[in-house]
Amino acid sequence: MERSMNFDEILSHIGGFGKFQKILYVWICLPQVLLAFHMLISVFTGAVPPHLCRSNNTTWALPASSDAFNFSLVMGPDGDPDLSCSAPGGVPSTPLAQLNHSTALALSDDHVTGVCQGGWEFSKETFHSTVATEWDLVCDNANLNNIGSSIYMFGLLVGAVLFGSLADKFGRRNIILVGLTIQSTFGVGAAFAPNFYIYVFLRFVVGTTISAVIMNAFVLGTEWTGSKHRMLAGIITDYFFGFGYITLAGLAYLIRDWRKLQLAISAPGFLFIFYIWVLPKSARWLMANQRNEEAMDLIRKAALMNGKPLQEDIEIRQGYNDMVKMEERKKDTVIDLVRTPKMRRNSCIMFYLWFVNVLVYYGLSLNISDFGMNIYLTQLIFGLVEMPARTITLFTLNRSRRISQLAFLAVGGLACLLTIFIPDDLSIIRTVLAMVGKFGITASLSIVYVYSAEVFPTVIRQSGIGMSSMCARAGGVLAPIIYLLRGVSKNAPMVLFGLCTLLGAALTLLLPETAHQPLADTIEDVEGSSISEESEEGNMKPAFYEECPTRNPDILI
Repeated sequence: MERSMNFDEILSHIGGFGKFQKILYVWICLPQVLLAFHMLISVFTGAVPPHLCRSNNTTWALPASSDAFNFSLVMGPDGDPDLSCSAPGGVPSTPLAQLNHSTALALSDDHVTGVCQGGWEFSKETFHSTVATEWDLVCDNANLNNIGSSIYMFGLLVGAVLFGSLADKFGRRNIILVGLTIQSTFGVGAAFAPNFYIYVFLRFVVGTTISAVIMNAFVLGTEWTGSKHRMLAGIITDYFFGFGYITLAGLAYLIRDWRKLQLAISAPGFLFIFYIWVLPKSARWLMANQRNEEAMDLIRKAALMNGKPLQEDIEIRQGYNDMVKMEERKKDTVIDLVRTPKMRRNSCIMFYLWFVNVLVYYGLSLNISDFGMNIYLTQLIFGLVEMPARTITLFTLNRSRRISQLAFLAVGGLACLLTIFIPDDLSIIRTVLAMVGKFGITASLSIVYVYSAEVFPTVIRQSGIGMSSMCARAGGVLAPIIYLLRGVSKNAPMVLFGLCTLLGAALTLLLPETAHQPLADTIEDVEGSSISEESEEGNMKPAFYEECPTRNPDILI
């Protein structure tokens, strides 16, 4: 007599995190390193070294080697360029290469004539070449650098929408393979871009594939993993992203030419061609598409690898009947996120928390050169901070979702605000404060995944997470543009980051506590006096464990 089991029962029987799943997570985690490279590479390829406007006046000509000239001599005391964007005029009494600091500043006041038309000479002390030095993205064109980064971030939003729907139709595995192929091809192409606009387009396409790979790799992993291990498995992928964050600092330190660096982070992606033979399909997706026989073949392979072979008389029972009934019963839409008072309050706060977390995370990560320390060391420190920040949430989440979210947002916001009071010559203190801010916002970003999955009720959870994803991507798009405010005040970006984060911390007080509370299934559960009175004790499982795929990793990273 045949025994009928649904997929979760079979997964529990063969092992929710056995050898099969562990090997699968190796394949899932390896691309995370390259994804971190692509997300953060603009820190180095888009850097703007100290520069000086060239002049047709031979008396003002630079020495034959730009390395022989101290570029700091033509920078104002507050970091504002004096000769960086304006052509020097007149005839100085001292050759430019021999100027001391005070003389250079005086001459910069007396001999600046206007727009630089002879091009720029860039310091090669830190970078041999960058996108900014090759295409003169300074002065009047400086904004193009930030806009290019925003367009890349917009690519992540487009990719989340495009490849999310394609994955439902063609499967997670196929989209991962396509994403890795496009990512490597266009990433290598960016290293040979003939002009800035083609470079931005190629980076935009790479951005779309980041979402394709992150989102579907995470879903593939969770669909093969037992509920007890999903949280730990998710943290593992975060660690590999952090490892890529750290590794990029060393790679950029060794490769100072932006084209070679872009090539170095993109070409290894072609090595993933072997995924065609080793990356499995999602058995859950196969079942959902009525391909039960193919799903059973995969399940039996996983069972054998885990040392728990299935008996021949076991067949898969479709586990979607209850879901179909729920779909027939409910007619909830995205409008229901804001239709009722409590749901509207919770939704708007969650949307804002997603927005501000991603805004500040990438605002700090992509502009580490502003803190005054060695850019490679700062990148390394910021990468190292990722590990403890993600780990500590494992311990704080079980105590309180709301207090954890509030505390880490407050830490991040206060640290950002304190940096504006630190003088430029105390760059170490500024970097330490920025590091504390990065720690707080990274931990907060990890928490908001779990918290939002529990705040939104089951009937509109996917809609809520989807809208949160859109808000998060909007934060990512705006993060590079915020730094254009430096034209108003050099402290404006950090003030904005700090105030926005502290506002998020204050708004968190208005959210319900969901730790050790039953999962809200309907909007009525949220609007009632307490969601804890709406369910029996047996339904006390946190939403993260029950519906882990809603963690929707396409927001990050």
